[in-house]
Amino acid sequence: MIPQRLTLRNFLSYREAILDFQGLHTACVCGSNGAGKSSLLEAISWVLWGESRATSEDDVIHLGSKEAQVEFIFQMHQQTYRVLRTRQRGQGVSLEFQIMQGSSFRSLTAKGIRSTQQLILTHLKLDYETFVNSAYLRQGRADEFMLKRPADRKQILADLLKLHQYDELSEQAKDKSRQFKGQVELLERQLDAIREQLHQRDAIAQERAELETVLEQMQAQQSANHHQLQQFQAVQHQRQTWQQQLTWQQQQQRNLNQDCQRLQKERSQTDGQRQTLEYLLQQESRIIAGYQHWKALQAQEELFSAKFQSHQVAQSQRQQFEQHYSEKLQQLQNQLQKVQAQEITLQEQLQELQKSLSKEADVESAIGQLTSARQELQKLDQLQLQASPLLQRKQQIQQKLDRSFTRLSARLEELRTSARQLQTQQQRQPSLKKAAVEVAVKIDELEKLRAYQDQVRDKGLERRSFMEQLQAHQRNYEAQLAEIDHKIRMLEQERAAAITEEVEGTTIVQIKQLEFPPCPLCDRPLDEHHWRLVLEKQQAQKEEILSEIWVIREQLTTSEREIQVLREEYTKIEQRLAQYGDTLERRGQLQEQLQNTAEVQEQLTQLNSEAIKLEAQLKTRAFEPELHEELNILDRSLQQLNYDERDHALARGSVDRWRWAEIRQAEIKQAKRRQANILHRQPTLKTQIEQLEQHCDRLNADLERGLQQYDRQIQEIGYNLEQHNAIRSALRQAQPWQLRYQELQQAQQQYPQVQHRLHELTHTLQTRYNDLQTITHHCQELIHALEKTPDLSTHIQALEQQIQQHRTKLDQHLAKLGRLQQQQQQQELLSQQFEEVNSQLKTARQQCRVYQELTQAFGKNGIQALMIENILPQLEATTNQILSRLSANQLHVQFVTQRNRKSKTAKAMETLDILIADAYGTRPYETYSGGEAFRVNFAIRLALARLLAQRSGTALQMLIVDEGFSNQDQEGCDRLIAAINAISSEFACILIITHMPHFREAFQARIEIAKHQNGSELTLCL
Repeated sequence: MIPQRLTLRNFLSYREAILDFQGLHTACVCGSNGAGKSSLLEAISWVLWGESRATSEDDVIHLGSKEAQVEFIFQMHQQTYRVLRTRQRGQGVSLEFQIMQGSSFRSLTAKGIRSTQQLILTHLKLDYETFVNSAYLRQGRADEFMLKRPADRKQILADLLKLHQYDELSEQAKDKSRQFKGQVELLERQLDAIREQLHQRDAIAQERAELETVLEQMQAQQSANHHQLQQFQAVQHQRQTWQQQLTWQQQQQRNLNQDCQRLQKERSQTDGQRQTLEYLLQQESRIIAGYQHWKALQAQEELFSAKFQSHQVAQSQRQQFEQHYSEKLQQLQNQLQKVQAQEITLQEQLQELQKSLSKEADVESAIGQLTSARQELQKLDQLQLQASPLLQRKQQIQQKLDRSFTRLSARLEELRTSARQLQTQQQRQPSLKKAAVEVAVKIDELEKLRAYQDQVRDKGLERRSFMEQLQAHQRNYEAQLAEIDHKIRMLEQERAAAITEEVEGTTIVQIKQLEFPPCPLCDRPLDEHHWRLVLEKQQAQKEEILSEIWVIREQLTTSEREIQVLREEYTKIEQRLAQYGDTLERRGQLQEQLQNTAEVQEQLTQLNSEAIKLEAQLKTRAFEPELHEELNILDRSLQQLNYDERDHALARGSVDRWRWAEIRQAEIKQAKRRQANILHRQPTLKTQIEQLEQHCDRLNADLERGLQQYDRQIQEIGYNLEQHNAIRSALRQAQPWQLRYQELQQAQQQYPQVQHRLHELTHTLQTRYNDLQTITHHCQELIHALEKTPDLSTHIQALEQQIQQHRTKLDQHLAKLGRLQQQQQQQELLSQQFEEVNSQLKTARQQCRVYQELTQAFGKNGIQALMIENILPQLEATTNQILSRLSANQLHVQFVTQRNRKSKTAKAMETLDILIADAYGTRPYETYSGGEAFRVNFAIRLALARLLAQRSGTALQMLIVDEGFSNQDQEGCDRLIAAINAISSEFACILIITHMPHFREAFQARIEIAKHQNGSELTLCL
C-alpha cells in the first residue's frame, strides 16, 4: 500500500487538512506534543478499517462539528483506490470504496458497511491488527513485547500470527470428538436394546399361531348368535311398527281435540267482533258531523300559520336592516377616531422635531472639527503605508536573528554533549586494551581446543569405520554359521532315517547287501566312518566361527565404549566452543572500539574549538552580519519618516470622538424632511375628518326612514297571536273525531269479511268432529293386535349383550393378533436397523478417532508450536540484521524456546526467552539503558512488522514509526537515522513522528504540524 493523498475534515483535532504524499519517500512528521501528529495517521486506520484510539465512535468528530470525513487515495498492485468514510454525530457511518479507471473513479461499494469493509480487506490483504503490528509502529507500544514474561511472549507471538484460529479449530475438533463419542455411546445402547428385542422373535411367532386358532372358534359362535338375533329382531320390528302407528293415531286424536277447541274459541271471538262492528255502523251520522267540524278548524289554523310566517319574515328583515346600518355607522366612527388620532400624533411629532432642529448650529461646528481630524488621519495613514513594509521587514529580520541564535545555542549544546561523550570514551581506553588482551588469550585457547576437537572427531570417525568393518565380518561369519548348522541338520536327519529303517525289520544281511546312503552334501555314498568324519569336521568349523564371532563382539563392545567416550568428550568441547563465535565478535567489537578511541582526541579538539568559536559569536552576537546591517538601515529609515504609532492612534481616536456629528447631521436632515411631510399631511387629515362626520349624519337619517317603512309593513299583515292560540286549542279538542272517522271507514270494509269468516269456522268445526270419530276406531284395532303379539325385547337385549361380549373378546384377540403381527414386522425392521446402527457405530468411532487426532494437531503442542519454531529463526536473523545497523554490531539477540527444568529427569519447559548480548556479555533486558533498550525494541518490532507483512501475503511498502526517541543520545539518534535511511530502499514511503529538533533537521522532507485555536494545521516542507 503506497499512500498518495489524505484529506481530513473535522477529524479529531483537524478541521480541514490535505496531505499529498506524492514525491515523499522518507519524511518526518514533527510538531509539539498534542499538536495532532498521531491523529494525522490515526485517520488512515480509521478510514480503511474504522478503527482508532477513540473510545466512542462520535469522539472522532471535531469538537463543535456534526460530521467527520476522511478520504484516502492509495496505490496497491499497480491500481489506484479511493476510500471515503463519513461519520455523523449520533447517527451511522457511510463508507465508499472506488477504483480508478482512466481519469475517473468507479465505485466498488457493496450493499452495507460490512460487505464494503470486507471488500476493502480483500483488496488490501491486510487487516487492522496486522497493520498496527507491522506497517504502523504505534506510540507507546515499542517495549510491549519485551516487558512481558518469557512464558507470555510465546502467546503474544501466537496472537500476532493469528494462531488463535487453530485454538478455535482445536476446540471445534474437541467438540466434534465429544459429539461423536456421545453418538458412539448412544448407538451402543441402541444396539443393546435391539439385541434384547430380537431375542423375543420365536415366542411372538408361537403366540400368534395359538391366537389364530382361538379366533376361528370364536368367529363361528358369533355367526350363530347373529342368525338367532335377526329372527327375534324381525318379530320385534313388526310389533314396534304397530306400536308406532298406535302412537301416531293417538297423537292425531289429541291434535284433533285441540283443533276443535281452538276453532270453537275462534268462532266465539269472530261473533263478538261482528257485534262490535254493527254498533259502530249504527253511529255513522254523528261521527261524520264531528269530522267536518275538525276540518274547518284545521283550515283556520293554516291561515293563521301563513300570517305568522309573513310576520316573522318582516321582523327579521327589519332587524337585519337595522344591524347593517349600525355596523356601517360604527365603521365610519372608527375611521373618524383613527384620523383624529393621526392628527394628534402628527402634532406631537412636529413638537419633537422642533427640539432636534434647535441644535443645528452645534452640529455644524462639530462637523468642522471632524473634517480637520480626518485630514490629519489621512496624512498619518500615508506615512504608515511607507513605514509598514519597513516594520514588517524589521520584524522578519529580528525573527531570523532569533532563530539563528537558537540554532547556534542548540549546536553549542550538542558540541558540549558530544565532547563529554568523547571524554567518557577516552577514559575507557585502558580497560578496552586489557579486555582485548584477555579476549586474544581466550581465542588462542579456543582455537587450540578446536584443533583438539578435530582430532577427537577424526578418532571417532576412525572407530566408527572400524566398527562397520567388524559388523560386516560378523554378518559374514553368521551366514557361514547358518550354512554349517544346515549341513549338520541334514547329516543328522540322514542318520536318523537309516536307524528307522533298521527298526522296521530290515536285517543286517540285507543292509550289507544294500549300497551306502548318499552324502547329503556331495551326493556320494557315505558309510558310518566317513559320516562321523564329516560331522566332526563341520562341528569343528562351527566352533571356530563361534570363536571368531565372540572376538568380533568383544571388539564391537570395546569400540562402542570408546565412541561413547569420544562423543562425551566432543560434546564437552562443543559446549566450551559455543562461546567461540561470541568471542570473535567481542574481539571485533573491541578492535573497532580501540580504533574509534584513537580518533576521539582529534574529534575532541575539533569540537572544543568549534564550541569556543560559537560561544564567542553568541556573546558578541557576531553572526548573520548582513541581517544586522540591514536592521540598522531600517532603523535609520524609520527615523527619517518620523512616523509614530502613538500619534496615529491619537488621530484615530480624534476621528472616532467627532464621528457623532455626522450622525447628528443626518438626523437633522431627516427631521427637516419629516417636518415638511407633516405640514403637508395636516390639511388632508382635517378634510377627511369633516367628510366622515357628514357621512355619519346621512347614515343616521337613512336608518330612521328604513325602520319606519318596516313598521308599516308589519301592521299591514294583521297577525293576532291570541286568536291563533284559541284556534289551536279548539283543534286539539276536536282531534278524536278524526280517529273515530278512520275507525268507521275500517268497519265498513271489515264487516262483510267477518260475516264470511264466521260461516267458514262453523263448517270446519263440523269436519273436525267427523275425523275424530274415525281415528278413535282405528286406535282400538291397533291395541287389539298388540295384545296378541309378545314383546321379545328382553330376549333380544340378552342376546345382544352376549354378542357384544363375544365381540369384545374377539376384538381383543384381533387387536392382540395385530400387535403380534406388528411386533413381527418390527422385528424385521429391528434387524435392518441393527445393521444400520452397527454401520453408523463404526463410522462414529472412526470419526471420533479422527477428531481426537485433529484436537492434538491443532493444539498448542501441534501446528502452533511447529509454526512458531519455524518462524523464530527468521525473526531472530532479521532482528540481528537491523540491530547490527542500530548498534554498530554492539548488540545481538537470541530467541530461546526451551529451558531445562531443575529436575534432570523432567522434560524441557516451553518458554520464549530473549538473550541480549553486548560488548560485556549477556545481560538481562532490564539492565540496559533506555537508549539501548529502545534499539532492541525497535529492531524486534521492525522484524515482527516484516514477518507479519510477509504472512499477510502483501509487500510492506509503507512504514510509520510513531515512537518517542527522547531516550536516545546523540550517537543513538545518528544510528537510528542511519538505520532508517539504510532500510528506506525497502519501502515506498516512511513516516517518522517526533518532536525532537535533531530528528527534524535530519530529514529533508518534513510535515510540520501546529495546533491553533481553529484546530491542527499541517505544512509540507520539501
